[in-house]
Amino acid sequence: MEHVVVVGGSVAGMRMLSGLRRAGFEGAITVVDPEAASPYDRPPLSKQVLLGTWEPEKASLGDPAGEWNARVIGERAVSLDVDTHEVGLASGACLRYDKLVIATGAAPRTLPGSGYDGVHVLRTMTDCLAVRRSLGRGGPLVVVGGGFIGAEVASSAKALGVPVTLVEALPAPMSHVLGEQVGALLTELHERNGVRVRCGVGVRGVEGSGGVEGGGRVQAVTLADGTRVPADTVVVGIGVIPDTGWLDASGIRLDDGVVCDEYCAAVGPEDVYAIGDVARWFDSRAGRYVRVEHWTNATEQANTVAHNLTRPAERRPHIGRPYFWSDQHGVKIQLAGHVAADDPVTILRDEGPKERVAAIYHDGDQLRAGLTISWPRALAEVRRALEGGLPAGDVLRSLADLSEQPRVVHS
Repeated sequence: MEHVVVVGGSVAGMRMLSGLRRAGFEGAITVVDPEAASPYDRPPLSKQVLLGTWEPEKASLGDPAGEWNARVIGERAVSLDVDTHEVGLASGACLRYDKLVIATGAAPRTLPGSGYDGVHVLRTMTDCLAVRRSLGRGGPLVVVGGGFIGAEVASSAKALGVPVTLVEALPAPMSHVLGEQVGALLTELHERNGVRVRCGVGVRGVEGSGGVEGGGRVQAVTLADGTRVPADTVVVGIGVIPDTGWLDASGIRLDDGVVCDEYCAAVGPEDVYAIGDVARWFDSRAGRYVRVEHWTNATEQANTVAHNLTRPAERRPHIGRPYFWSDQHGVKIQLAGHVAADDPVTILRDEGPKERVAAIYHDGDQLRAGLTISWPRALAEVRRALEGGLPAGDVLRSLADLSEQPRVVHS
């Protein structure tokens, strides 16, 4: 009977366990992660748990041992030997596998001066609870980075009554992915809800009292233009790095993650797969290698690999269907499709009683992606059109028909 080892205990790893059991796998499964005994979902960390409307237990992903009959090893993997099929553990022990699934996710980038008390990243439950305690002091808060995590933290802090400044080096939040026109919509959303937004300027450093080594408290963030922004709490959200350091000597091909084929099998060694934020796989629909930091992709990749491990004669490729959502300032932002910042975009506003926005990305009349704000039905139209290969013009006409007061504000 085969032994499957899953390294990583977040949503990708847990869906891997459940996917294997649903697919009929009866062999041994071991999950390796310091938090694997009590795994939790990450999206609530910047929203419900941070706000205090959920207790941490509500974000639980289940009991690996009780629900999926998995052995749990609560420590870090530190090495991999693909020749002997062994994972090295922090304790010095080695764990042998028949099949290995890497689901170690990614680690957040930090800033110089991050050692001051009150300077945080947000990736783990421990991070979340530390930020929540810090915000309880009343602020002000400076969020460095206007991506979805930083934006959600800004939104949650504002809901708690904390003064917030969001600093983004790009011309607009998420403009490197969504383009400046859509980035401007996100800026507008923040400012309308009382968040001060500073774009187009980087961060020079973090100031504090008592020195970093002395455990001093953060006092300000200094911007590249010399501006000093007071801060009692700083949350750094400037992106993540795939957690592959433990694989450096393994011989596995690494390039912005674990490089995989279309089946999510690591390129080179046998019997090794990767899923979630750490995987960079060949997406046959996109025609290129991609790495997607989305919850939905992590769960779908786990299902794909569970199928491929249990039915090797019927392997199926993982086709990326990018979908992401974010809750900010009481509205839902949703994105579906492959988007690039330089794609042409047509923005349609429904200026009826409840303003709604749809941004349709296209190449000529070929639909590439759609982003919606407070308009779930429009997002459903975009997803239907993407699956059916419908032209962008059809989608825009459908959305105009759904609108009470449609207005194209950018094309």
